[in-house]
Amino acid sequence: MSARQWWTVAVAVLAQTLVLLDNTVLNIAMETLADPVRGLGADASDLAWAVASFSLVFAAGSFAGGALADRYGPRRVLVAGLVTLAAASVPAAFSTDAAELIVARAVMGAGGALITPATLAIVTRGTAPAVRTRAIAIWASSGGVAVALGPVVGGVLISRFWWGAIFLVNVPVVAVCLLGAVLFVPALRYPERRPLDLPGLALSMLGLGLLVYGVIQGGRRPGWSSPATLTPLLAGLAVLAVFVLVQRARAGSSLDVRLFTEPRFAGGSVTLLLLFFGLAGQLFYCAFYLQGVHGLSAPAAGAVMMAAAGGIVLGNQVSPAVTRLLTVRWAAVTGILLASATFGSYVAFDAGTPVAWFVVMLVVQGAAVGLVVAPMTTEMMAVLPPGQTGAGAAVSAATRPVGSTLGVAVLGSVLAAGYRRAIGPTVDGLPHRLRDQALDSAEETRVLARSLHRPELLTAADHAYLHAMRVTAVWTALLSLAGAVLVIGFFRPRRSELGAGRGHRATPLAGRAHRR
Repeated sequence: MSARQWWTVAVAVLAQTLVLLDNTVLNIAMETLADPVRGLGADASDLAWAVASFSLVFAAGSFAGGALADRYGPRRVLVAGLVTLAAASVPAAFSTDAAELIVARAVMGAGGALITPATLAIVTRGTAPAVRTRAIAIWASSGGVAVALGPVVGGVLISRFWWGAIFLVNVPVVAVCLLGAVLFVPALRYPERRPLDLPGLALSMLGLGLLVYGVIQGGRRPGWSSPATLTPLLAGLAVLAVFVLVQRARAGSSLDVRLFTEPRFAGGSVTLLLLFFGLAGQLFYCAFYLQGVHGLSAPAAGAVMMAAAGGIVLGNQVSPAVTRLLTVRWAAVTGILLASATFGSYVAFDAGTPVAWFVVMLVVQGAAVGLVVAPMTTEMMAVLPPGQTGAGAAVSAATRPVGSTLGVAVLGSVLAAGYRRAIGPTVDGLPHRLRDQALDSAEETRVLARSLHRPELLTAADHAYLHAMRVTAVWTALLSLAGAVLVIGFFRPRRSELGAGRGHRATPLAGRAHRR
């Protein structure tokens, strides 16, 4: 690969890392933002939406970003996304109340929805076939690295500056990406420009938005059976069903739903979603375990979690060699089995477990995820017709935020329910208001224990959290194992049904893309 192509990959990876970093960096600033003096005095609902608004718009806009990349070219869409992200980062940094921050974060999510499918399309179409697998492996590293790096970057910036610095740092990074895009990223024009299907894009954004909103609501009280949860979930599914029917009937659709008739593309999409479901959900309760049970500071906990990022980079870099040795199918199965084992290993952790063992587990976990993501993404993109690269990249990219949001919401609900059951008998004797506060979370129980001078509640909170974490870990491992079943079933050695770019026979989909 030429030096220019490596610089192209570097620009795409930096932009993608910035987007995913923005999706996680806010988690470490929650306590500061809740403070009325140092932060915004935001309540729990405000903080939840400050985090969720980014993921909500990111996931809802991913298909639109991919369609725009197919229509106008990925470089133009990348530049538009970077400008949008930087423009929204400034008001986010200087927000005077929680509402302003939530709106700014939503606009940042829109920028991310443009950037992510564009970067994957650039890496896929802008590199030579001989090195494409390694280039995608490098791009895929950014996802796991950003998940683990977010708490570290946030902790360092907040400890040295004010909370707005976690957003303002985006501006110089965006400037570097824009310069790199102008100097190194090719235009990558397609022979035929895809028509812009505005009704289809609107349906996809509305359906995905409602679905993710319902998932976010399900992670809160009163839970998944509440009308506030079920209504958007069912409405989102209904809108997406209409979207599929409309796309099948239209000659100039924004997303050809026949992409999902390709087993490798469909199976890979669900497998990646399940993998990021487990990874994000597990890292969510990992942070509380390190800070609450082990008593580490936020920056120290973030530094420990960096071990996962190192493992992901390692796994992504060795994945091409492992894939050549085992094939994509069995390399992915190996990675999923290893990841599932590390998810389940939480059943053996307690307050006395050395942090060093935890670091080793995270390195193995990261390496396992890295073994899956790069070859899976490469296979998914390899079966697409050239004119569908942006749309396919959007689907692949959407699996990460959607899977992560699902993981945090669903596994967070399992964790909260398990904690309430375990701590309930201990706090039954408290006044009703205090009992409800203690049932909210282990953090609330610890605050209450200190205010009431009840050290036994501190011990009870740790025991209850460990019980809930172990139950959640079992579910995380079982759901992750479903990905291995999908890979075995969908990645059988066979001819591609789409036949794009790998010497397979032409298909109606490929012909349709060519005629546009």
